[in-house]
Amino acid sequence: MTAEPVEQRCHWPMPPMDGYTVDDLFTLPDLPPHTELIDGSLVFVSPQRDFHTIAIDLLVNGLRRTLPPDLKVRREMTVVLDSRNGFEPDICVLRADAVKGRSQTRFEAADVLLAVEVVSPDSEARDRDTKPFKYAAAGIPHFWLVEMAGETDHPVVQVYERGGATGTYALTGIHHEHVKLTAPYDIDIDLTAIDEL
Repeated sequence: MTAEPVEQRCHWPMPPMDGYTVDDLFTLPDLPPHTELIDGSLVFVSPQRDFHTIAIDLLVNGLRRTLPPDLKVRREMTVVLDSRNGFEPDICVLRADAVKGRSQTRFEAADVLLAVEVVSPDSEARDRDTKPFKYAAAGIPHFWLVEMAGETDHPVVQVYERGGATGTYALTGIHHEHVKLTAPYDIDIDLTAIDEL
């Protein structure tokens, strides 16, 4: 006697008429890891390339190396921008007092000084257009966009700072081999060290 195959179906939740809220993002059962909420819609993240992982590792290590004691670095944690937007930046630098405990699942945009997005093929438009606009509108003062470039697939870091008068980001530099900055704190990262990871 052989067992008959069991038909498996995905059950997709029906979105509410006005879209999802951040509360839904944290209470809906069985959402895939790294689900984001953008303008009330759930966005699922595709599996990532090796570049994405090692670029995050390189930057997290570099950011932590000179981190002042009143700041913390976190990777892939939800940042609540408003009731209809909960993004998961690849990296964020935030105020240390925003970290309340090991079971914490989110941070507020007001606590974030820097959001970093490493561009992936499935998220190019979100990372280049939607997220910077929303991060700036939420008052996050610094944003980095990281892309794979060149024949050696090294990271290129585009650094943006939020203008107080405009409330939007302005490009302050493009870094190919080395990120050396004084804002939001003294940062010194050798991007070529990605070859060692």
